[in-house]
Amino acid sequence: QVQLVESGGGLVQARGSLRLSCAASGRTLANYGIGWFRQAPGKEREFVAWSGISTVYSDSVKGRFTISRDAAKNTVYLQMNSLIPEDTAVYYCAARMGLSTIATITRNTAYNYWGQGTQVTVSS
Repeated sequence: QVQLVESGGGLVQARGSLRLSCAASGRTLANYGIGWFRQAPGKEREFVAWSGISTVYSDSVKGRFTISRDAAKNTVYLQMNSLIPEDTAVYYCAARMGLSTIATITRNTAYNYWGQGTQVTVSS
């Protein structure tokens, strides 16, 4: 069992930056692929970024967001730069094991464990 806790959300002006953290307990994240998703009001949860053997980003955040890991802290980060109002959402991290293809990692139903989410609000 893996417990995930997100933090680092908040209110930021457009073109600003935030760094989200996803801290894990119970198991080492080295054994899991980690995805970041987000959900805006009235919209479906959407894939943002993935960290496994490689990193993958959605087109909407590529070049602006960076996913990284700190094994010593058992934590995954999402550095978000050049934020725009369309990035406003609740951000979730999630963990999965097993074979991971592009089709798999972008599907929220493919993940076994989820955090509670952290709100990110970008003002114009």
